[in-house]
Amino acid sequence: MNHASNRGVRHVIGPTGEPLTVDDLPPPNTKRWVIRRKAEVVAAVRGGLITLEEACKRYSLSVEEFLSWQRAIDRNGLPGLRVTRVQQYRENSLSN
Repeated sequence: MNHASNRGVRHVIGPTGEPLTVDDLPPPNTKRWVIRRKAEVVAAVRGGLITLEEACKRYSLSVEEFLSWQRAIDRNGLPGLRVTRVQQYRENSLSN
């Protein structure tokens, strides 16, 4: 039995608008973090599919790295997760 079913959450709505289950999440050995994968992990944590602690352990993330993904989505939507755009978005948020 997976952890999600223990919490009663079987799926959340992912970044594409489709249901997202634990089995749909990126594999634990993910090395290439594209926008969609980051957004899926953030949606899973926000929706209670997995905990922040589980996500950090599963993907070898620091809490700060995960929270930076969450802030990027909150501030700039999915394009905020684009690695090449992070500096641009940071500069824009500092000037506001």
